[in-house]
Amino acid sequence: MSDAAPGTPATPPPSPWDRRRPARARLTPARTPLSRERVVEAAFTVLDRQGLDKLSMRQVAAELGVTVSALYAHVRSKDDLLELMYARLYEGAAIPEPDPERWREQLRDYARAGRKRLLSHRDMARISMGYAPFTAELLPHVEAFLGLLRTAGLPDRIAAEAGDLISTYIDGFVLGEGMWRERAARPDGEDAESPDPARPDWNGITAEMQDYFASLPADDFPHLRALADLMVTDSADERFDIGLEIILRGLASYLPDTAADGPKTGGPGQD
Repeated sequence: MSDAAPGTPATPPPSPWDRRRPARARLTPARTPLSRERVVEAAFTVLDRQGLDKLSMRQVAAELGVTVSALYAHVRSKDDLLELMYARLYEGAAIPEPDPERWREQLRDYARAGRKRLLSHRDMARISMGYAPFTAELLPHVEAFLGLLRTAGLPDRIAAEAGDLISTYIDGFVLGEGMWRERAARPDGEDAESPDPARPDWNGITAEMQDYFASLPADDFPHLRALADLMVTDSADERFDIGLEIILRGLASYLPDTAADGPKTGGPGQD
């Protein structure tokens, strides 16, 4: 008995011609075409896993399952790849219209976003410090950033130097964070991926340094003793914001008819 509905034509048996044909090869899924975007994504995967020192075109090719020569249809060189990775961080990033009444707040937001951007991938601060951001993709971003500084009323010379100063501060701070993270996570002289339980964490290092400064002879090291509890904080966010505030208050001193140092009391979040 057939389960087909009444009136449904029966499936005919294979014809003699079908039996004489060679069996059809089993179709394999089509490989996703290689593209610049896929190369950059694979490079980030290798970077996060192995770090900048071990990032190579060969490693990226292996990650994608292609030959090294296949990469060169999409990127010219490793330096070109690093520039593309750096530019990728800024995709979708926007700087608001400059507001001279809120210039400090806007620069704080810019700096915090920049730090977060660099922290999103391992060793990106090192890549950032090695490449000037004047590619065609990044020029609009640089233009908008300088607009925040000039619209605030800073003299052109100061605005030009401040752009480099703030960028260098962000890069340097994140570079330091990365170095401490690497040091805490890896045993000396080894290439281990897992943290070493024998190593102190940052909070432990902070406490040790504060105790050491406080124990120094008062006659020889009065300032280190006095500032022992303030020399090192256990919050990278707090240290970043305080350093940024020092820069912003310095910039404010160049504004015409403006109080140079802002409020006399209060934390770094105040104007």
